[in-house]
Amino acid sequence: MSAFQLLNHLFNFVLPALALAVVLALGARVLMKKGAGAPGLWAQVAINFVAGVVVLMGGLVVAGRDGRIGTYAVLVVVCGTVQWGVMRGWKR
Repeated sequence: MSAFQLLNHLFNFVLPALALAVVLALGARVLMKKGAGAPGLWAQVAINFVAGVVVLMGGLVVAGRDGRIGTYAVLVVVCGTVQWGVMRGWKR
């Protein structure tokens, strides 16, 4: 496997987490009232992205392969919960 193919595989592995993180952070700006102490947009994207990658890696370990629907369902629930908490101003 070449370096380009490895980067392509890694990017495609984390792409659902990245896309969901961006959509959640932008959607929360429109739909939710920002709580006191809530971080900025890029910090929200980064927090959701890290939570999403952890879920995807956990799904890979548990299921033995990536791309399982159950893993994506857990990804949505976890990232949604994290975004809700971030907008409420959870302390870090």
